Amino acid sequence: MRFAALDDNNSELELIQKTVVSLGHDCHTFTDGKSLLRTLQHETFDFLILDWELPDTSGPEIVQWVRANIKEAVPVLMITNRSDERDVVHGLTCGADDFMSKPVRVRELHARINALLRRLYPQQTQQEFVWGNYTCNVAQQRFEHHGVPVALKNKEFELALLLFQNQGRLLSRQHIQEQIWGMQSVDLQTRTLDTHISAIRSKLKLHPNNGYKLTAVYGMGYRLESDTLMPLVEENT
Repeated sequence: MRFAALDDNNSELELIQKTVVSLGHDCHTFTDGKSLLRTLQHETFDFLILDWELPDTSGPEIVQWVRANIKEAVPVLMITNRSDERDVVHGLTCGADDFMSKPVRVRELHARINALLRRLYPQQTQQEFVWGNYTCNVAQQRFEHHGVPVALKNKEFELALLLFQNQGRLLSRQHIQEQIWGMQSVDLQTRTLDTHISAIRSKLKLHPNNGYKLTAVYGMGYRLESDTLMPLVEENT
C-alpha cells in the first residue's frame, strides 16, 4: 500500500518510514504540511500518518482538509506529544482514526497500522471474490467473466485486482505504478500503464453493459466505477 508520513522531526520521520517499509508498504515522507497538501491535490495514498505539531499548520487541520476534500475514507493515524483527553477528542472529531504518543515505538506503530488496515481494508486479505458477473481467485491469479476464464498477463491481473478492490476510488497514475511495478513514475514509460489499462478494459469487457466503467481522469489517474453490489467473500485465509 501507499503511505504518506508527515513529521518535521527527521529522526522520527525516518523511523516511521523504516517501520512502514518493513511491513511491505511504500512510504512517502513530508516535513511540512503545505507540501503534503499540495501533493494530495494530485496524488492518492492508502494511509496517512500525521504529526500533530507542525511549523506551518497542525495535524488536525490537515485531517479536516482531507475529510472535506477526499471522497475516500483514507485511514489517518495521528502521532502526538499531547495526551490530554480534550486534545484526543478534538483530533478524533476532526476525523483521525487513531492516536499514538511520541516517542514513536516501533512495535506499537506496527500494531496500530495493522489494526487500521484490517478494519478499513478488509478485502486485502481475501483470496476469492465475486463482483457481479466477475470472479477472482487471487492465489491462482485468475479472473473469470460469466464463469469463463479471462487470459490476463501477470501485471494485467495485478492491475485489475487493484482496480476492483478500489471500486469507485480515483487512483493516481503514480499510485498505480508504484503498487503494480514498484517504481517511481519517472522509471516507467508513460504508455506502459495506458496500454495495460486498455488491455484489461478490453479483455474484461469493462463497459456499462456489464455494470462497470473504467475511466481516465485527466491529470490524475483512473477510476473503476460499478453499479453492482459490493464483492461477496467466497473464502478467507
